[in-house]
Amino acid sequence: MADAAWRADPLAWGHGPRVFEAFLEPTCPYSVRAFNKFDLLLAEAGADRITIKIRLQPQPWHMYSGVVTRCVIAASTLPGGKEEAKKVIAAVGAHREEFEFDKHWGGANLDATPRDIIKRVEDYSGVALFDAFAIPDLDKEIKWHCKYARQNGIHVSPTFMIDGLVQPDMSSGDAVADWAAKLVGK
Repeated sequence: MADAAWRADPLAWGHGPRVFEAFLEPTCPYSVRAFNKFDLLLAEAGADRITIKIRLQPQPWHMYSGVVTRCVIAASTLPGGKEEAKKVIAAVGAHREEFEFDKHWGGANLDATPRDIIKRVEDYSGVALFDAFAIPDLDKEIKWHCKYARQNGIHVSPTFMIDGLVQPDMSSGDAVADWAAKLVGK
C-alpha cells in the first residue's frame, strides 16, 4: 500500500447544515470524554441537522500524540475509511494508559517504541495499520489538520467550533443536551 494512491476519508458524520468541529488529541482525557459523546449528540440533535467533524490536534506533551494521530489518519485511508478511524480513536480512548506517559514524562511507556504503539493500536482496535502507517506522504494530511487548527487559533484540545466560530464556553464536561441546544436549539 505504501506506493499506491491513497485518500484520507474526512472524519465527518451527519449531513446537516450546522457544522460542529471538534479539535481532539486522541490520548487527551478531555478529548476522549468529548469523543464519547458524539454519537449521542448526533442522535439527539439529528444527523439531518448537524455535521460533526473531527479535526486532529496533536500535542507535544502527549508524548505519543504524533504516532497515534498518524494511526488515525492511516486508518481513514483503509476500506471503511472514517469508520476505521473511529475504531482507532475509540480504542485509544478506552486504553489511554497504554499510550500515555505518567505525568507526561515517565512510566513504562518510556521503553515503548513507535512500533510498539502501532501494534497496541492494532490490537485494541482490530484495525490493521502497519501498511497504511507507512504511506510515504501521509504526513500531508496530518499537516493539513495542524495548519487548519492554527489558522483558526486552536492550540489545545478539545476545542470546539460551530459554523467556523470557536466556542470558548463549550467544554467536554458539558451535557450532550447542552451541546444540542447550542447547535439546534433543543
